[in-house]
Amino acid sequence: MKVVLEKLTKRFPNRNKKIKTEVVAVDNFTFEIPDGTLVGLLGPSGCGKSTTLNLISGLEKPTEGKVYFGDTDVSDMAPEDRGVGLVFQNYALYPHLTVKQNIMFPLQNFKGDKKLTKEVMNDKVLEAAKLVQIDMLMDRKPNELSGGQQQRVAIARALVKQPKVLLLDEPLSNLDARLRLQTREEIRRIQRETKVTTIFVTHDQEEAMSISDIIVVMKDGVVHQIGKPQNVYDDPTNLFVAKFLGTPPINVFKGKVKNHMIFIGNSAVLEAKDIKDQDVYVGIRPEGFIPDDNGSLELKLKGLEVMGRDTTIVSTHEACENVEIRSIVSAETKIIPEMEMVRFNVKPMKTFLFDIESGERIYFGRQEKIV
Repeated sequence: MKVVLEKLTKRFPNRNKKIKTEVVAVDNFTFEIPDGTLVGLLGPSGCGKSTTLNLISGLEKPTEGKVYFGDTDVSDMAPEDRGVGLVFQNYALYPHLTVKQNIMFPLQNFKGDKKLTKEVMNDKVLEAAKLVQIDMLMDRKPNELSGGQQQRVAIARALVKQPKVLLLDEPLSNLDARLRLQTREEIRRIQRETKVTTIFVTHDQEEAMSISDIIVVMKDGVVHQIGKPQNVYDDPTNLFVAKFLGTPPINVFKGKVKNHMIFIGNSAVLEAKDIKDQDVYVGIRPEGFIPDDNGSLELKLKGLEVMGRDTTIVSTHEACENVEIRSIVSAETKIIPEMEMVRFNVKPMKTFLFDIESGERIYFGRQEKIV
């Protein structure tokens, strides 16, 4: 089932009654989610991603705009009639019911022609439980399960009614690091097997990038960029997107373009023949540094972090906005910890320029916008 958002807008009254201006939670969001894809809504807290999910589910009504499931306008349709499955951060399981009873609960609410026999319900519950690999836990109560197992029950309950669209609102936030990794892999596996259109809300960029077919990066209710995760990482449209994606984060310097060269401090690091003289932000991904004794960029060495397959060189520079500059290089690179300074050249495709006022991307050299 494809989902189409057409100029979707949601405004709320300001909690401060002295301020008459409304709060815009989602601002003119237009996007078509292809059938069978997993889309990650990504952004910091308060960016509008959960509100967007609520608008799609019907828990909130749009101030303006439309929501379509396929070619059907569902903007005014009740949540229970939209055919969505919802999974929340807090699991929302019934503590007095067994796993089997929790999964079966949505099926027991079917009325009229949709009403199912006990036998059919049992078959559907077992199928859903096997899909999320909890069929051996059917007689347990929620308090007898781990956090990861409880989340699987919640996913099975959402899937058992075979929804047209599966909506996941920060479903991994309550899990520890290892369980988060396991469960996000399970979500991806389940989505591929069921082929149900899935919308996944998270503030964790690593989470979104690892399982999504498409990511939507939001801030203050506004969509800043939509694309395949790797494309958005490699081709950020502005400084906010560049900073939000990436672990370790991108290193941002105050620089300038002068005489067709990009300068960081007094160091000319790259050519920019087609760019006029101006102050700019220079963003360099951690993997964009090339150690070179004769390199153009000199940084003050603070330390090394050896991670086995690679080494992180930790350094500083007076023009850098980050507290520390993190450069990821091969573990075979020989850096003497006692050195005071370390020199690098930088990779053009891992170096980005941004307008000093708007933060918008400035393309230079061979860089082209990825479609």
